Amino acid sequence: MTRKKVKLAYINDSNARKATFKKRKKGIMKKVNELTILCGVDACAIISNPHDSQTEIWPNKEGVKKVIKRYQSALVIDKTKNMNRESFVTQRISKAQEQVDKQRKENHEKEMTRVMFNYMESRRLPQNWTVEDLNDLDNRIEKYMKDTEDKIEALS
Repeated sequence: MTRKKVKLAYINDSNARKATFKKRKKGIMKKVNELTILCGVDACAIISNPHDSQTEIWPNKEGVKKVIKRYQSALVIDKTKNMNRESFVTQRISKAQEQVDKQRKENHEKEMTRVMFNYMESRRLPQNWTVEDLNDLDNRIEKYMKDTEDKIEALS
């Protein structure tokens, strides 16, 4: 028989909350123990009890200190895999900036191609163009002509 789904909400009844805390704490300690045995990893658990001043630790104080010391020394050795929020956000911003730059370049190329074809039809260039824009258009026309010549040679 399956259990009914537990509603995740604050338990208002103090006695029920304490009993649930005790059961869940026992389950977590069991899971940490199983994880260390089955996977062969060092693990520890520190659970602060809100109902009394005693903090529950597993396996023992020395084991917890050993795991924490190992974790802190690993942070110094391998900073590439461990990120704080600032470095994560900075990395995401730089990736997004690269995507924006790539999209701008692609949009510019498409715009130059559109202007090139419009010019071929109407023989008019857009107003207020700079020398740089005209050079970009010239480069686009040269590239398009070279691609066309290459395709003609390939077909011959």
